[in-house]
Amino acid sequence: MDRRVVAVVPAAGKGLRMGGSVPKQFLALGGEPLVVHSLRVLQSSPCIDQIILAVPQADLDYCLNDLAVRYGFSKITKVVAGGRERQDSVRHALEHVPDETDIVVVHDAVRPFLTEHMVANVVAAARQHGGAIIALPMRDTVKQVGAEQRIERTVDRQPLWLAQTPQAFRCDWLQAAHRKAHAEAVHATDDAFLFEWVGHPVVVVEGSGENIKVTRPEDMVIGEAILGSRTTARSEGS
Repeated sequence: MDRRVVAVVPAAGKGLRMGGSVPKQFLALGGEPLVVHSLRVLQSSPCIDQIILAVPQADLDYCLNDLAVRYGFSKITKVVAGGRERQDSVRHALEHVPDETDIVVVHDAVRPFLTEHMVANVVAAARQHGGAIIALPMRDTVKQVGAEQRIERTVDRQPLWLAQTPQAFRCDWLQAAHRKAHAEAVHATDDAFLFEWVGHPVVVVEGSGENIKVTRPEDMVIGEAILGSRTTARSEGS
């Protein structure tokens, strides 16, 4: 049986919460576009055979003929136009996944600090269970708040986890879940929701607090600090 693993990277967002005219996935982090940091890890991961990137229509040529070539991302075999929402972009990319694909890994372009270890672990868990996500156990006290910002109760945080990416799934099941959701106008903020919705199991693999999602300007400041810390650690270890 072919064990091909394809990474799908939705990178078609407009990044409106960041302000400015440049989509957040192309903002510079450490002097390189944010998406480059995510793609570099997927490119170097021995688990990943192919990468399909979903970007805004206007950036198709730049991503395929400039970005991919400049950074040596040979695993990028398709750059497709994304959709209005993240879910649409993933669905569009899934239409280009080769038939022999076993596992699809979905990773947000604006989570630049994934690691090869995360990729390997989430793929292994998906092979065993059907679906798996990187996640973090909730550590803060959780309050349920009602009208007038009044606290109604304190929620038990023990069973609560914060979902991240990468997320990995059996390919044919994920494609079917997306087709069904599109037909029934079901919207989700991550792919695990759709997988759960159609009745497939999804397990969690503990990730890292560094695996942040860049959505606001202050996240870029945090990102630069994480990048600087990792660069220092590498130089001291060499």
